Amino acid sequence: MKPAPFDYVRAESTEHAVQVLAAAGGDGKVIAGGQSLMPMMNFRLVKPSVLVDINGIHGLDAVQMRSDRIVLGALVRHRMTAMDALVAKHIPVLHQAMKHVAHLTVRNRGTFCGSVCHADPAAEMPMMSLLLNGVVHIASPRGQRTLAAQDFFVGSLVTALEPDELVTEIEIDTLPAGTGWGFEEFARRHGDYALAAVAVTMHCRDGVASDVRIGLMGVGEMPMRAPQVETMLEGREISAALIGEAIEVLRAGLEPNSDLNASADYRRHLAGVLARRAMTDAWARADKGAVA
Repeated sequence: MKPAPFDYVRAESTEHAVQVLAAAGGDGKVIAGGQSLMPMMNFRLVKPSVLVDINGIHGLDAVQMRSDRIVLGALVRHRMTAMDALVAKHIPVLHQAMKHVAHLTVRNRGTFCGSVCHADPAAEMPMMSLLLNGVVHIASPRGQRTLAAQDFFVGSLVTALEPDELVTEIEIDTLPAGTGWGFEEFARRHGDYALAAVAVTMHCRDGVASDVRIGLMGVGEMPMRAPQVETMLEGREISAALIGEAIEVLRAGLEPNSDLNASADYRRHLAGVLARRAMTDAWARADKGAVA
């Protein structure tokens, strides 16, 4: 299949990009890596009248530390995120998650911000943005605004981004010293979209868990946190028995879809298995007081 005819504009700046998007009247698309967009265009699932290429905009390809948070520019590729020393040192759970992202050619072109904007509920970056309290920085002809990741995702492949807006960067939490973490994902083939994945972070203070975060993907219409389970574990000594109770609560709160790859019951069961492993790993690391 070939895409429908479209115009192409190589943006010279962020301001130029959003001006072109605004002129397109809601019918423009931004391209950075194009690893999700181009297949959709080739199958004519989307037919933009104009593609706005942001690859020439200076300054969007950096991973930076800003006020103890990591900031990923709109042109930071998956491979850059996976190889970055700041990410590996300060957010090892993301470093681990990046090992599961697609295949080499996709990782070389695809971008962290692009994946978040695509909002696939079975992709790693949207879930990690939620887990790490992500803040999305957005430019438009009206100026700048920010959105918390929890407000950015509004449905499967749907975000709160307006048609004339451009995500310029996403900032995420680093993990303070003493944070334990665990990440577990299952896909039929390494690099494919996950059937389910779970990421967990927590601290151990005075022998009990604190700042517990649990992220899930592949088991709903959107990436999600598990606030009920997080609260359940907060302030308690983590044991196998408590994790078992938490898994039951977690599964009861999930409403995954059935598709050609897995039934809803299987995804629910799988999420529990992965969550048990991730919680166990996170507590073991937290108990040792090490981030890495």
